[in-house]
Amino acid sequence: MKKSTLRAYARLIAVTGVRVQKGQSIIINAELDQPEFVTMLVEECYRAGAGKVTVEWTHQPLEKLHVRHRSVKTLSMLEPWEVAKLQHQSDTLPGRIYLVSEDPDGLRGMNQAKRAKGMQARYKIIKPYRDKMEGRYQWCIAAVPGVAWAKKVFPSEPKGRAVEKLWEAILHTCRMDDGDGIQAWEDHNSDLKARCDYLNSLGIETLEYHASNGTNLRVGMIPEARFCGGGEHTIGGTFYNPNMPTEECFISPRRGEAEGIVYSSKPLSYNGELIENFSIRFEGGKTVEAHAEKNEELLKKLIGMDEGAAYLGECALVPWESPINQTGLLFYNTLFDENACCHLALGMGFIDTIEGYQDRSLEEMRAMGVNDSMIHEDFMIGTPDLEITAHCRDGKSVPIFRNGGWAF
Repeated sequence: MKKSTLRAYARLIAVTGVRVQKGQSIIINAELDQPEFVTMLVEECYRAGAGKVTVEWTHQPLEKLHVRHRSVKTLSMLEPWEVAKLQHQSDTLPGRIYLVSEDPDGLRGMNQAKRAKGMQARYKIIKPYRDKMEGRYQWCIAAVPGVAWAKKVFPSEPKGRAVEKLWEAILHTCRMDDGDGIQAWEDHNSDLKARCDYLNSLGIETLEYHASNGTNLRVGMIPEARFCGGGEHTIGGTFYNPNMPTEECFISPRRGEAEGIVYSSKPLSYNGELIENFSIRFEGGKTVEAHAEKNEELLKKLIGMDEGAAYLGECALVPWESPINQTGLLFYNTLFDENACCHLALGMGFIDTIEGYQDRSLEEMRAMGVNDSMIHEDFMIGTPDLEITAHCRDGKSVPIFRNGGWAF
């Protein structure tokens, strides 16, 4: 891949994705797969006006070693300096860039139950700081190829060619075909906003899902909630794009109002393992039954991470013919696969889907029905024949999706 193209991609992440503000600190989280690109991204953040850029490296083999050799007590601890770091970040609100490249199977064989216990204990300490930052800083998740990931997507290709092809797919789905992507993202944001405006004009009370694979689900909406898509605004008014790529119009449903069953249409990569061919049944908004052909116990572990993990936090609308699905690739990565077709999410809902969230307390929005959880895990449910109907507060029923795509 040409260095000029990669630099343009780094610039897109910095100026359109996280939208670096003058003098702002930026934290980049990255695996060890693309250090040259990370260097470019750091430079582009400085060029965009960042006052300080910090890179925090992660490595899946190290995570497996930590879980194997540390006790549950040690995994559950946050050292005083880690708490001080959280306090500093909640006070200074650095922008965050997450570069995903991990191996979809990279944590296979790890003791997931042990890891989950540590995560659950740490979350109790982390949560107050996360709540303080909620909606107040910019963040962006983007992707770069890792060799193992590339080989998973292109198993018949040599390593180098697989990485090159994954670069091509990432850049195409991130609308870089024109060379820099900036104007393309402005146009894309405008299109998603127009669709959200129409959806929000309907006064939707419930969404009803049907597909031939057995999906039969009805989900209630919060009256004050609105569909969002593309870029978002922080409470301070800074516009940014949290996901690159993105194709969705999404909303946070009302906790406790989901009835029926839904079937997955693509594998879910969770904690470095794949959960495949699964179904989830809801009663009173809560998951009461879950089955999977592969990794059913891991699916149940996800659902049991905390009380809110069994409830829905997001309904997202993505046409089956999205640019990502048109590639014909299964990316084995939620950032891409969630934008290939319609999806739901278990766990935390988004407060910025509530009208006037800037002037409401977090507690008020939780009381409205925005779900709270330590997790937010998207899973794909879109099919070529998916039908979604909006039942509105004025008594009308309006087709939203027909044959897997927009009905308007």
